Amino acid sequence: MTERIAAAYLAAAGFEAEVAEELRRAGRTVSAWHGRLALSPDPPGPCAWALEAWTAPVLLPAPSVKAAADALRGMQRNWALYAAAHHRRAALIEARLPPVKARPLAFPEPAPGAHLGAWTLLAPERLLASPAKTSPFVNGEARFIEDREGPPSRAYLKLWEALTRLGRWPMPGETCLDLGAAPGGWTWALARLGARVTAVDKAPLDGAVAAMPGVGWRGESAFALPPEPVDWLFSDVICYPARLLALVRRWIAAGAARNIVCTVKFQGATDHDMAAEFAAIPGAVLFHGAHNRHELMFARLG
Repeated sequence: MTERIAAAYLAAAGFEAEVAEELRRAGRTVSAWHGRLALSPDPPGPCAWALEAWTAPVLLPAPSVKAAADALRGMQRNWALYAAAHHRRAALIEARLPPVKARPLAFPEPAPGAHLGAWTLLAPERLLASPAKTSPFVNGEARFIEDREGPPSRAYLKLWEALTRLGRWPMPGETCLDLGAAPGGWTWALARLGARVTAVDKAPLDGAVAAMPGVGWRGESAFALPPEPVDWLFSDVICYPARLLALVRRWIAAGAARNIVCTVKFQGATDHDMAAEFAAIPGAVLFHGAHNRHELMFARLG
């Protein structure tokens, strides 16, 4: 295993290949994998497919459990363990560190504000620790107190995660268009915030969602809808990325939506070139959340 590790990127389970390919295209090397953690000798940079990046990793000797814990405590207080191997020894080290309360959030609760580092045992007597990382969540995974009765699908969780990561969400009275809305998971989440939501889909909404205050429905195609002034444009439409990109560019050119949040869905092989097109939009934020499947979240906030 390389002695130089300048950055590390944690992939969601099953998305290691996407992380590796994105890094390769950016000219960054993956010298080794430690579980789902890609180790690189190159300086850290953006990686949309990674749940988080470890931006200041250092290799530390861990001759004993106490020595390892003391080394981490000597750097800072809060640490999150990524346990890919040597689980028993890692657990003993973790027990000597101050506890990190990774409780589920009650949306719309802000993301944790406390500084959090990450560490892992590469070998029984060798650990990798990064005092800084790009996500405030343990292993980059946002967790929420779920509602298992109100929403008609679990799609709301990826919207909650996206808005929490962005640190913004619709306020009461703001106008939202939800494209490809049926059966209404995102519409439900937005209406719960007190926003005025127009759901656009040829299929009807779940009856309980359609009856929520502030919710309207238009049985139209999302792609035939001309841009109109709204505070928020949302899309969870199932379509090829190129078609969504054209829609997003059309709305941006019209200056119609102050904020845009969409899922970019990939069917079959991951289209990294198309992902790069979304990332190149001025003001774009592109990421893969813990609640996303084979898709990225795209956002552009005003």
